[in-house]
Amino acid sequence: MAQPAKGPATEGPCPTQQGDPVSLGKPVDLLDPVHPVPVHPVDEKLPAKRLVPAALQHIAAMYAGVVTPPLIIGQACGLDAAGMTRLIAASLLIAGLATILQTIGLTKFAGNRLPFVNAASSAGIAPMLAIAETSAPGHQLPAIYGAVMVAGVFCLAVGPFFGKLLRFFPPLVTGVVITLIGVTLMPVPVAWAQGGNKEAADFGAMKYLALAAFTLAVILVIQRFGKGFVKQVALLLGMLIGTLAAIPFGMADFSGLKDAPIAALPTPFAFGAPEFQPAAILSLCIVMLVLMTESSAGMLALGKICERDCDGRTITRGLRTDGIATLVGPVFGSFPTSAFAQNVGVVTLTRVRSRYVVAVAGGALLFLGVFPVLGAVVSMVPMPVLGGAGIVLFGSIAVSGIRTLSEAGLDDSSNIILVAVALGAGIIPLAAPTFYADFPAWAQTVLGSGISAGALVAVLLNLFFHHLGTRGRRTPAASVALKSS
Repeated sequence: MAQPAKGPATEGPCPTQQGDPVSLGKPVDLLDPVHPVPVHPVDEKLPAKRLVPAALQHIAAMYAGVVTPPLIIGQACGLDAAGMTRLIAASLLIAGLATILQTIGLTKFAGNRLPFVNAASSAGIAPMLAIAETSAPGHQLPAIYGAVMVAGVFCLAVGPFFGKLLRFFPPLVTGVVITLIGVTLMPVPVAWAQGGNKEAADFGAMKYLALAAFTLAVILVIQRFGKGFVKQVALLLGMLIGTLAAIPFGMADFSGLKDAPIAALPTPFAFGAPEFQPAAILSLCIVMLVLMTESSAGMLALGKICERDCDGRTITRGLRTDGIATLVGPVFGSFPTSAFAQNVGVVTLTRVRSRYVVAVAGGALLFLGVFPVLGAVVSMVPMPVLGGAGIVLFGSIAVSGIRTLSEAGLDDSSNIILVAVALGAGIIPLAAPTFYADFPAWAQTVLGSGISAGALVAVLLNLFFHHLGTRGRRTPAASVALKSS
């Protein structure tokens, strides 16, 4: 065993030089090495040699998710390469700003000051696609952005009281919604795997399917045999290798890169002034409730992982960040903003709990958003490659929902019926797209989205089975179902 250093503490090297304080489990304030003061791991300022690799892991985990909403929505709205580049840059910029605000904080008003990543959520994709389908050409993005802005105001208004509403969104409800997000989005990567353009003569050609299958196989092989950081970025590596494989066959087009500006700030309202349609607003406010539930659950989980209490005030500040980013995002071209669960997983796996690591990752996203040419590179990825990767990405969302449902007391028949009916209501628009064709326009927007329809049914049935007339006679299974996320 190594002998302790001799002499008084004031002689020789300072205490921070006698070993790695982090590895000893006693983080210190690196700004004052002479008189180190123990700090909480969340507030630890890591040296660059540890901070940069840890931040890169967060960027790798979140990047594909950040660019997914603009890729899908941009394709649905028929944007050209320049428009796609602007959408991606805006999502990266707002994600960076929201993450920095969340981790560093703004006095006592906003920011939960946890290693928490905020960015455009995939949960809003399906309702926004429904809005795009029911809006006239040229009015699709304005209608989406108007609804998103109102959803941001809704989040700011409801956030301070949301803790009291969490009991209406137990794992039984959120599990249904998250599962439906993955299931209802699955036609998107399937269409990408077939070439992306349903009007093209070669849509569904074998060359497209082969490229999508190759990309998926590469991701699976990397996930099976990769280790450490390589395994974490399997999705990105699969997309890179798939794109390189597409070049010799003429299936990759990089002509849009020459027109993309190297550096530029997103232009406010570049896609038109926002339009406020009541049905679209209702649909996205419902989604915002789900996003707030996910964010609250993520903060509670991260608080336990980081061993820092996450009280009501912390959740309120975190939700205010969601609301601010969701309100401001559409000005520049972004979408509803919420927590990224995959980054909570990174904290769990690496045990690096410093919020400054995530703040640096947010700064990197901000940097990427200011340089649209980097977003243009992503938009040039062939559709079949995105299709192969999207099957993994959206499938993993459904798995996350199933995992949540496993905690919801499904051994009780009432809970089984609730989940069955809610999932059925959510899958109707997918199985029969014209089912609501004769309904009013507002009903088509709300019910035409499997996520909104499933969420409404799940909330109503949860009230029916576990709240109305149950005071004083709650069963153990119902108590499990009502347990907060």
